[in-house]
Amino acid sequence: MTTPAEVEQTRVDPSGAEIGEENRPWLTVVWNDPVNLMSYVTYVFQKLFGYSKERATQLMLDVHHKGKAVVSSGSKEKVEGDVAKLHAAGLWATMQRDS
Repeated sequence: MTTPAEVEQTRVDPSGAEIGEENRPWLTVVWNDPVNLMSYVTYVFQKLFGYSKERATQLMLDVHHKGKAVVSSGSKEKVEGDVAKLHAAGLWATMQRDS
């Protein structure tokens, strides 16, 4: 039988950066494009994410005036799905880690 003093234990002490990286959510970013009408972008935000007309309009205006807007966040898998739905609707979207 081994005593606790004889058992070698390996401990991994991750740096704060690694811990922070794992816990930061992913973001869905919609980019401005020269193709889609503002009313259509508002409609897509309402249908895909359940936003009120006012909130969807605010996000659409961010896309239009600022060039982009964050429309959802969460796990990598959720955001990948959101980006795929936006692409299927004809919008330009990407995902990135929250900074």
